[in-house]
Amino acid sequence: MSIHKIGRPALVALFETGPLGPTSEAFSGMMPETFDEIIASVKRVASKGVASAKHKVSELPRELPRAGVYLLSEDGVYLYVGRTNNIRRRLQYHTRNNHNQATFAFLLARHKTGRLEASYQATGSRADLLRDPGFKDAFDAARAQIRTMDVQVVEECDPVKQALLEIYLAHVTHAKYNDFDTH
Repeated sequence: MSIHKIGRPALVALFETGPLGPTSEAFSGMMPETFDEIIASVKRVASKGVASAKHKVSELPRELPRAGVYLLSEDGVYLYVGRTNNIRRRLQYHTRNNHNQATFAFLLARHKTGRLEASYQATGSRADLLRDPGFKDAFDAARAQIRTMDVQVVEECDPVKQALLEIYLAHVTHAKYNDFDTH
């Protein structure tokens, strides 16, 4: 039945008691886990992640989960939490000489040089910043710095749990460079 054909009062009743209502068996069957259960699961996985083995980005182990969340740190201080469907490739991208792939290195270079404002014009764009020798040096130094950082990895394939895990870990570790502001 089309929503347009049932009218507002019937639609309200449908959400309150019908197939999409909170007491509906059909609705509960569509949601195998409650949000509270998902959050509890994220917290359990997060505690394993923070306790997991540390490796250098430049010396990743042969066996690595494919998808999940990674935590980058230096001297026990968490700097950045990211998520990806290909952990090894994403960590390698963070050290490449490509500002569109090495986004964390670019962010570190912005902080180092004080050039924090994003520009959507040719002047001040990423490509323009990299033409500045001082900024390019900071970007190259940041890529080298990331290679020596510790990384911890948490396997998580579910995209919703992966997103929540990234946010949760960034929050509880006080990761310095995670920013969830909109642009």
